[in-house]
Amino acid sequence: MKLNSTIGFIALTALAFHACGQSEKLKSEKSNNMNEQGSGNLELATFGSGCFWCTEAIFQNVDGVEKVVSGYTGGKVKNPTYKEVCSGLTGHAEVIQLSYNPAKVTFDELLEIFWKTHDPTTLNRQGADVGTQYRSAIFFHNENQKSLAEKYKKELDTSGAFDRPIVTEITAATTFYPAENYHQNYFNENSDAPYCSFVIQPKLEKFKKVFKAKLKTDMAQK
Repeated sequence: MKLNSTIGFIALTALAFHACGQSEKLKSEKSNNMNEQGSGNLELATFGSGCFWCTEAIFQNVDGVEKVVSGYTGGKVKNPTYKEVCSGLTGHAEVIQLSYNPAKVTFDELLEIFWKTHDPTTLNRQGADVGTQYRSAIFFHNENQKSLAEKYKKELDTSGAFDRPIVTEITAATTFYPAENYHQNYFNENSDAPYCSFVIQPKLEKFKKVFKAKLKTDMAQK
C-alpha cells in the first residue's frame, strides 16, 4: 500500500500557524554539548524530520527509547543558538538525538518510525516549516546504521512507496549541540500552545494508532 506523501501533516495548519520557530517568543538558555557516546548498553540515533518539537514528542513514546534530546547538528558553527540556526546560515538541522536500548527496539524499527512520521520527499520543508534546518536527515553513528538507512531508503524508492523520490540526507553524525532548555520536552510542557494543539497533537495521535505495539506501556494505555 502506498504511503501518503503528506503523511502526518494537516494542510489547514500550514495556513493558520507560523513555523515552529515563529510560534512563540521564548527566552533562550545556553546549553552544553551532550556526550556523543551512548551509556551502558544504550546506543545513539540522530534524526532530522522537521521541527524537533514534533520528532521529540513521537520518539519519547517509543518503548526502548530511554532519552530524547532536541538539538542541532550538521552545521559549521560551534555552539549555535536557535536564532542562528533559524537564519539558515549555520548549516545545522533541527534534530533529536535519542538513546535507545537495542534489546527493546532495533535501529530498523526506529527507521520505520522515522520514515512514516514525516514526508521525506519535500526538500528543506515539513508542512509550514521551511528552511534547510528542517531538512529530512539521518545522521548515522556507525557503518551498520549507514548501511541500514541506505538500504531502507533504496527499497522505499524502488517500491514506489512515495509518489516522489526521497530526498532524505544520510550522513555521518558530527558534533551534536543540545538546543536551549526551553525546547526540551516541549510538547509535554506546552501542550496548550497553538502549534502543539493543531500540529503536534494530531500527528502524535496518528502515530500512536499506527505504532501501538511499539509504545511504552503507560503511553499505550492513554
